Amino acid sequence: MRLPDSFYSSVRAELTEALGERGLDGFLATSPADVAYLCGFFYIATERPVYLWMPRSGDPLLVIPRLDEEYAAQQRVTVETVSYFEFPGVVTAEQTLAAALAGRGARRIGVGAGVSVGAFRALSTALGEATTLETTDAVAKLRLRKLPEEIPFHEAAARICDEMLAAGRELIADALRKGDELPREDEIARHVIGYGTDRMYADYDLVVYTTKLAGGLVYAGPNSALPHGLPTRRRVRAGDTLILSLGAAVASRFVESERTFVIGEPTPEQQRYYEADREAQEVGTQAMVAGRTCAEVNRICLDVLRGHGLGDYIRHRQGHGIGLQNHEPPWVEDGDHTVLAPGMLLSSEPGVYVPGHAGYRISDTVLVEETGPRRLTSFPRDLASTIIEEVR
Repeated sequence: MRLPDSFYSSVRAELTEALGERGLDGFLATSPADVAYLCGFFYIATERPVYLWMPRSGDPLLVIPRLDEEYAAQQRVTVETVSYFEFPGVVTAEQTLAAALAGRGARRIGVGAGVSVGAFRALSTALGEATTLETTDAVAKLRLRKLPEEIPFHEAAARICDEMLAAGRELIADALRKGDELPREDEIARHVIGYGTDRMYADYDLVVYTTKLAGGLVYAGPNSALPHGLPTRRRVRAGDTLILSLGAAVASRFVESERTFVIGEPTPEQQRYYEADREAQEVGTQAMVAGRTCAEVNRICLDVLRGHGLGDYIRHRQGHGIGLQNHEPPWVEDGDHTVLAPGMLLSSEPGVYVPGHAGYRISDTVLVEETGPRRLTSFPRDLASTIIEEVR
C-alpha cells in the first residue's frame, strides 16, 4: 500500500518551490496526515511526538519514538531517522530534533496551523532563539489537489465503501425475508464497519492509516434528523427513514458514500423530502467544475432545497474536501472562496433534517477533473433502489 517513490519526489519538488516563495528554510510536519503525505510513515498518534523535517535544501529527517523504529522500516520509509527513547523522556523529542538540526541552517521553520500550543512552545524552547517558528499553508495547499498516484487508492476505497452500503442494506433485507426482528442501529453500524475492515485485511498485506480504516454513522426514524447523531440501541422498524453515512480509506486515502433508505413503501412525505435532496445532490455534484468557487457550488446546491421550501431544514454546507483525512480543506461552504481545480476531491452531501420526523442525506465522493466532476462512489441514488422491503 506504499505509494511509489515518484509520488514523494513530486511532493518534495512542489514543497521546495512553495517554501522558497515563503522564504522558509523548511517545513516541520507535526501531524500524522502531513507526515504520511510527505514521507509515507503511518503511525498511531499518542502522547509521543513524531516530527518530520522537510528542508528547502538538503535531506529530510524523521524523529520518532524508539518503539516505532522497526515499524518505520517495515513501511520502507527511506528518509533519515533518529529516535528518542520515551515520553516525556530524559532527552525529549524536541531536544532530539534540535540536536539533529544543528548546523543544517534551520532558521525560519514553517509548521502547520494545527500544531498544538504545547508542541509549539516545546519546539521553540528546544530550538532556541536563533530559530523562529511560523505557521504556513505550504503543505495544506499542496494537499488540496490529489496527485495521479493517489487516485487509485481513493477509487479502491470507494468500491469498498459502496459494498459497505450494500452490506447494511442486505442485513435489513435479510431480516425482513426471514421475518426476524430488525437490527438495532448499533448492530447495523458494527456490521458495516466490520465488513469494510475485513475487506481491507483481505485485500492488502500491510494495512496502514492515519485515523481509521472504516467507519460510519447509522441512524433511523427521528434519530436521523440529527446530522451527526451517534448510533443508538434503537431497533429500526417498518416505515423508518434510515441514513447509512459510511466512510473507508485505503492507504489512508478516504472516501465517503452515504445513502438514505426507506424501510417499506415510502409515504408521500418521505418521497417529497427524498426527491428534493436527491435533486440538490445531483445539481450540486454537477456544479463541481474547475474554475468555480466552493461558495458558488454550495449556493447552487442548497438553493435547490430552498426552492423546494426546505430552507428551514438545512443544517450544514454541501460538502468538504477529502484526502488523507475524511474532513479537510477545501470547504464547500459560503465562507470558502477556494477556486476548484482538477485533482480536488470533495464530498457532495446536502441534507434535509426534519425534527421529529427524519433526516435525508445522499453523499458521493467527487473528483474534479478537466472534463468535469466524476463520482468515485456509485451506489444507486434513485428512490426505488433505496427502498428496503420484504420480497413477496
